[in-house]
Amino acid sequence: MSSERLAALLDEYAELERRLADPAIHADQGTARRVGRRYAELVPLHKAAGELEQARADLAAARELGAEDASFAAEADTIADSLPALEERLAELLIPRDPHDAKDVIVEIKAGEGGEESALFAGDLLRMYTRYAERHGWVTEVIDAQDSDLGGVKDVSLAIKSKGVPEGGNGVWSRLKWEGGVHRVQRVPVTESQGRIHTSAAGVLVLPEAEDVDVTIDPNELRIDVFRSSGPGGQSVNTTDSAVRITHVPTGIVVSCQNEKSQLQNREQAMRILRARLLAAAQEQADAAASDARKAQVRTVDRSERIRTYNFPQNRITDHRIGYTAYNLDLALAGELDGVLDALAEADRAARLAGETELSRR
Repeated sequence: MSSERLAALLDEYAELERRLADPAIHADQGTARRVGRRYAELVPLHKAAGELEQARADLAAARELGAEDASFAAEADTIADSLPALEERLAELLIPRDPHDAKDVIVEIKAGEGGEESALFAGDLLRMYTRYAERHGWVTEVIDAQDSDLGGVKDVSLAIKSKGVPEGGNGVWSRLKWEGGVHRVQRVPVTESQGRIHTSAAGVLVLPEAEDVDVTIDPNELRIDVFRSSGPGGQSVNTTDSAVRITHVPTGIVVSCQNEKSQLQNREQAMRILRARLLAAAQEQADAAASDARKAQVRTVDRSERIRTYNFPQNRITDHRIGYTAYNLDLALAGELDGVLDALAEADRAARLAGETELSRR
């Protein structure tokens, strides 16, 4: 356990507590939210350190009194037995955590191989994440979507936000960061007349939503085009050029948005997605510099690069990264994802405790 790191984090906790007690900070809601999130992240550490310090003080006192009273000697043994668990908890909290854990997210879902069936499955994933968010009291907002002819989605961007400051700094990203990759479905499509099981896939990309202070964008490095919105089948649904396409020239990242009726609103929504993608790209570069073993989220929609399979005939959900299998697919699609997400979080925790590469965003 690093005493220097512990001391530094406890000093940071005290400074954040002082800043939050100053009414002036609340004049800037963005700053207040960022400081509040970081403070919430350090609350469990401060509590664990205090409990361990108190237990050690109680142990010293019980041993001193135990020299004269056997009952105190027995109490000392009980306290001593509790110390390893307290020390392990504190050691776990001292492991550097994902800096984005407290952030909100933007989830992008894209239909892939499988045609209309893939678009229908992408729609199922959209409903699954929306229902999961509802279960946790989070707020969802469809930023942009391209619907398919049969009611699915070809491409959708969904913002998911927590209300207020997340407890312990565990925001939406801390739960949904595992979802990035290719999701494969096995079922009889509604378009299948022979009752045969088909396999198709949809790609999911999860991005921590960036704030203005996270990413600096030079307006001179943007190419902005406007065009007319279109709906399923390509037909025009708007008589004005309200849809917006933004290209970040240095990186080649292209973002488009056509959901809103106002060109200004579409531009603002597209900039939200662009900031999130630039933040993710910067994080990937930093991760690659720190560890060549770390992998980015899957961005292609190739069935061979799947992270999870949804098998309807068997009512089975399988996460291939950790070998997790459960026969409650119907419940998972209804938003009960905590089983698989808890398993992924535990695998990541065990890896970090063992000093291995994080599973996060693999």
